[in-house]
Amino acid sequence: MRKLTAATCMVVFFFASAGPVFGYERVLRVKDGTVISFGQMINEIKESAIVFVGEIHDSEAHHKAELDVIRALNTSGVPLAIGLEMFRKDSQHELDSWVNGRMTLDKFMPVYYDNWRMPWPLYRNIFTYARDNRIPMVGLNIPDAISEKVSHKGFSSLSTEQKKDLPPNVSCDVDATYMSFIRRAYSGHAKDDQSFLHFCEAQMVWDKAMAWHLVEYLKKHHDKTAVVLAGAGHAWKRGIPEQVSKLSSYTYKVVLPLTAEDVDSNAVTFQDADYVLLM
Repeated sequence: MRKLTAATCMVVFFFASAGPVFGYERVLRVKDGTVISFGQMINEIKESAIVFVGEIHDSEAHHKAELDVIRALNTSGVPLAIGLEMFRKDSQHELDSWVNGRMTLDKFMPVYYDNWRMPWPLYRNIFTYARDNRIPMVGLNIPDAISEKVSHKGFSSLSTEQKKDLPPNVSCDVDATYMSFIRRAYSGHAKDDQSFLHFCEAQMVWDKAMAWHLVEYLKKHHDKTAVVLAGAGHAWKRGIPEQVSKLSSYTYKVVLPLTAEDVDSNAVTFQDADYVLLM
């Protein structure tokens, strides 16, 4: 997420508490509170159609965990695709060229930075692994101009052309927990109700559009399991996964690789995630 970086990172504060540091080889299975091995988690998630892995964008540890999930699933023989918050859908041709070896790093760098503002070294190993193993990478995001317009004027202000690759009738329809999350992210902005509604719609247009693009991809590629990399504020169950459930019957698991300084494992519920990597 870009303009709503505060909203993405609010999940960290939602789960905030200090605790002992473990290696990520230990995983909390949220539904029963059991600590299991990383390998056991992989065995449990590999039959899902989608695996969401949350991140804090500037965390090297989170990107290492994402790559470890991708590598473990790939090694176990699961046919993968990697869904990316970091790339727009309209950059799919360039992503395909990168993965297929038709685009050099020098030519890919301007494309990467046109899509994402985080430093390339944070994501390099993931993108290189996908290229080396010919794992499709799928752009899920929308142009900044759309999210910015929604945040200022609401979803109804978008033109027909701007709406053509978006789900219809985006609104601020979230549960009480997610509403509280969005309000905390909004706390530093203007205070009137209309501005908040637009802010909320901007969050929803991200979640719903990425879910929409993901489902459309999987409809065309039934053999693939999608590992979706997204900010924690999108990847938790109330974000993109909730919107996927509204659009399809695809099964999914949510993995949050939050560091011990970021997460009190007792505060995470099954409504938030399926697994927490204890890092």
